[in-house]
Amino acid sequence: MLADILEQRRSYRSLEKIPIERKTLFQLAIHASLMPSCFNNQPWRFVFISSPEQLEKLKTTYSKGNEWAYSASFIVAVVTRDSDDCQLQGKTYAGFDTGMAVGAMLLSATEMGLVLHPIAGFDTEKAKEILGIPKDFTLITLLIGGKKNPVILLELTEKQKEAELQRPPRKKPEEFAFLNRWNNPLRETHIDTSSQT
Repeated sequence: MLADILEQRRSYRSLEKIPIERKTLFQLAIHASLMPSCFNNQPWRFVFISSPEQLEKLKTTYSKGNEWAYSASFIVAVVTRDSDDCQLQGKTYAGFDTGMAVGAMLLSATEMGLVLHPIAGFDTEKAKEILGIPKDFTLITLLIGGKKNPVILLELTEKQKEAELQRPPRKKPEEFAFLNRWNNPLRETHIDTSSQT
């Protein structure tokens, strides 16, 4: 069930390096492609990296603290370009639509028993150069992929080790979700005060 997959999805850092078949990468791409986008523009682009040579080169782009990513079995570079999607009423949709495709990919990976951990800590320009991504495209993130290692990696910081054992805290819905009007918190049992003065 989808609810179970959502509960299981975690951005683990302790990864076990395993062989990844091309059909697995293809399936992840197919599932991402099923997501909606403005006027069906599908502005997402993904570079799937599984060759040992390319994985080794990408290690040189990681920021301090992301050494755990050296154990990646594969990586997905998430790319888009604003001009490839709607730009309406001052809003640019490329990042939003690409994000939905990535969400589908994360859930698909979870269902396959894999981990996909998005990172922001890397040298964007160097990674673009290694992967041959054109200058006018935006490399949003790298998804570090592999299989969850039952053994916590020694390279992790104490905070990272804690996050492996227990899901980091999530905000309560009433902190980010509203009912009918801004600042009218959505609660499981709710008294609607949106029309009151």
